[in-house]
Formats: sequence, structure tokens, C-alpha cells
Amino acid sequence: MISTRVATHGPRGSKQASTQFLKTLNGLNTYSAGLRPTFVAIHHVQLAQASQRQFSNTSKTSKIDEFFPQKETDKVRRTPPAWPHPVYSYNDMESVVVAHREAKSLSDKVALLAVKVLRWGLDFATGYKHEKAVALNGKDPEAARKKYAMTEEKYMIRNVFLESVAGVPGMVAGMLRHLHSMRRMKRDNGWIESLLEESFNERMHLLTFLKMSEPGWFMRFLVLGAQGVWCNALFFAYLISPRTVHRFVGYLEEEAVITYTRQIQDLDAGRLPKWEKLQAPQIAIDYWKMPEGNRSMRDLLLYIRADESKHREVNHTLGNLDQVEDPNPYVSEYKDNEKPHPCKDLKFQRPTGWERSDII
Repeated sequence: MISTRVATHGPRGSKQASTQFLKTLNGLNTYSAGLRPTFVAIHHVQLAQASQRQFSNTSKTSKIDEFFPQKETDKVRRTPPAWPHPVYSYNDMESVVVAHREAKSLSDKVALLAVKVLRWGLDFATGYKHEKAVALNGKDPEAARKKYAMTEEKYMIRNVFLESVAGVPGMVAGMLRHLHSMRRMKRDNGWIESLLEESFNERMHLLTFLKMSEPGWFMRFLVLGAQGVWCNALFFAYLISPRTVHRFVGYLEEEAVITYTRQIQDLDAGRLPKWEKLQAPQIAIDYWKMPEGNRSMRDLLLYIRADESKHREVNHTLGNLDQVEDPNPYVSEYKDNEKPHPCKDLKFQRPTGWERSDII
């Protein structure tokens, strides 16, 4: 399981592990002389059966380990993101809502069915059983909490797995449109950049979560298998019907918004105590330009949910357009800039996407 867990391994090992575990919960950072503070996580001792699925790496002794430390070089000071992230206001992030676009065409229904199948597989792999929990909660709240309650570790497993595959669609679509543009010897009208930027953004989500937890061999195996199937399936699907794939990603991002909304709600309700004082890692602070005083785990989830809501809007919008001739509305300049139109930030939110008649 992706977590930092403590298990007894003799009095001395237990005491050391417990001490380090308490430090982790308090959000303490480790500082090195002359270097900026880095977000670290601790490997704790645990006794595991040989057959137990290992979502996180463990070691024989308790130690502090930085999951992917920044490498120092003689010449390079730092490497900023290739695509600077737009600045979100706190009010705009709080205004993000759960939304669903009705499936009207056959293409929409195929996309929605595919998302439901994928959702079932993801729920099974990460132990996420929200519907069953809600049903049981009406009869026996205590039993529902004990049997189905989502913990910080379970949510982190889900987040890592979700983000590890979420960065694939944009990269596949961008690559195919790039090759298509060269074959046609025509411009792509700005689609490629947005698709690659979306993929880059999803990867930044993953890197942020990996600063907070390290996947073990079982999770790595799941990601490897999922990416292999996922990448090839999307490759052929986008060749056949780009519109269906964009609608599919739009529905997939609807599920992502739901997942992060539930995490925020559970955090606010006090059901995720380990995250209450947890601070965002430096990679997140730099990427989202998180202001002082708004760098908690809750703030981080707000930023990530806002990104997912934007991906939801973008893909539903692209699914409404002519896939060959229409320009990308998210990088276009409009004649009337004051009139609501698609944009990269959250200024004009349209959860279910913009209709072609509104923007083209």
C-alpha cells in the first residue's frame, strides 16, 4: 500500500519507527545546510506476508529517504516547467463543481460506457467502494466506516494510479495530430500544444504525489500494464474517432473531479487526520505558484481538482468541434475579449464544455 506505516519489530525498532512516524504526521521537513528544504517521506518497518501486495517499498530499518531528490549540477541553477501554469484564484478553485454532460449521440454513449468500465477496474484495483459505503451507511454508519472508509493511504494509491494513466491521452492525441499535420502539410490550428500541455499537467500531478509516497513493486506492475494497454488502445481509438476519445477523456475527468471533491470533503470532515497539517511539496509550490499561507494538503487538492475540471471542459469542448478544420479555442484570440469564451484559467468556467456555435 502506498503509505508510511509502522509495525513492531522489537522494542527498539518500534520506538524508532514510532518517533519518525509522529514527525511525519506533524509535517516536519528535513533541512540540509546550504540547500532549500525538501519534502521527504519516511520508510517505516513493517512485517508483510510474502503474498501481500506491495503498493509501497519498505526497508528493514527505519530511515529517511527522499523519493527523487533534485540533482545539483555545476552550471544549472534550476529547470522551470516547460509550460508555466496559469494562476488560479482561491474563489475560482472553490467554485469548481461536480458536473456531468448528458450522452446524446452514439459516440457519446460509447465513450461513457468505456469510462464506466475503466472506473470499475480502477475502483477494484484501489479498493474504492463509495457506492457500497453510502448504501451501508444508511443502515449502519459505524459498520460502513470500518469496512469501506477511505484512508489517506487508500486515497494516495488511487491518486497515483489515476494520474499515472491520465497523462497518456494528451500525449497520444498530440503525437497523432502532429504526424497528421505533417502528412497533410497543413497547420493543426493550435490543438497539439494544448494536448501536450494537458499531458504535462497530469504528469506534474503524479510527480507531486510521488514526492509524498513511493509506489512499491505491485503498484509499479499495475501502472506498467495499464500504460501498455491504455496507450495502444487510445492510439487506435484516436485514429478511428478523435471526437469519441475527447468525449471519453471529458467523462474521465468528470470522475477525477468527483474523486478529488470527495477527498476535500473527507478532509474537511476530519476523516483524514494525517493530511490536516500536511504541507505541499516544493515541486507543487513552484509549479502552481502557491502563495504563502495556502500551501496545505487541502490547498493542493483544490489546485489539482481545478486542473481536472479544466481538462473536463477542454475535452468536452474539443469533442464538439470539427476535428480537422476548427481552431483550438483555448489558444485563440477573440474579437470581443470581454464576452465569455474558452481560456486557460478559471475565469469563464463551462463544466460540460462549450458548444461550437458559441465559440466558432
